[in-house]
Amino acid sequence: MYHFCMALVQVDAVSKNYPRRAGLHTEMQTVVENVSFEIVAGETLGLVGESGSGKTTVARLILGLVQPSSGSIRVGDIDISQASRSQLKTLRRQMQPVFQDPYAALNPRMKVLDIITEPWAIHGIDAGHEADQQQNRDTLLRTRASELLREVGLDDSALGRHPHEFSGGQRQRINIARALALRPKLLILDEPVSALDVSVGAQIINLLRSLQRDHGLTYLFISHSMPLVRYLSTRIAVMEHGRLVEIGEAESLCAQPREAYTRKLLAATPELPTGVA
Repeated sequence: MYHFCMALVQVDAVSKNYPRRAGLHTEMQTVVENVSFEIVAGETLGLVGESGSGKTTVARLILGLVQPSSGSIRVGDIDISQASRSQLKTLRRQMQPVFQDPYAALNPRMKVLDIITEPWAIHGIDAGHEADQQQNRDTLLRTRASELLREVGLDDSALGRHPHEFSGGQRQRINIARALALRPKLLILDEPVSALDVSVGAQIINLLRSLQRDHGLTYLFISHSMPLVRYLSTRIAVMEHGRLVEIGEAESLCAQPREAYTRKLLAATPELPTGVA
């Protein structure tokens, strides 16, 4: 049983429109319409829906990568759309994304050591500030990067290699290690296993569960797979055509869905992948 004390993210009546050419005219297309929900510290909120339902746009809105057309998004006590550049930089230390394509999310020219330590350079963080300052800084960075790799099931032999030398599952573990480097409060997981083989995806799901338990992380888990969302989530929010049609506790929503669309999602993929435990 989970006990939560505060909303980490508050999404309030958010809509997002994009211009679209229609013959000689331009019209506005609504991608997200009047969506409201909260993400409470320590939980996993599963955001589920078919392709094109607006799930990824919601993630990009929360991350501040795009601005809402209307409504507001607050992370803690900061309204993202009103935040200064310095406030946004602080917020981005608190929430990190893990994207669908593990290869596209990694710079192919960078070695894993540089990929994992890059967030510390961007945010001006000395990863070894608590250690003996007489030690070599490069050694401290390497040691901390090795610790992060071990947390995601890899060893330090990966540090000197490039992304193309790894399998898809290993690349996603590297992405997760990079996301953990800043010790964020929130991970936004956008279809993190959909590009992976089923058995490898199951390993990543199990890893995410153990990392959440070990670090007290909060997750926004985005997927089209209702069984995965049900397995990993505390609560589930269902999106259809840009609208939030149903939200509730995971077990009760799956046992007694109100909406026909939710029942459709449950019927479409009834089983968990083998290896999820």
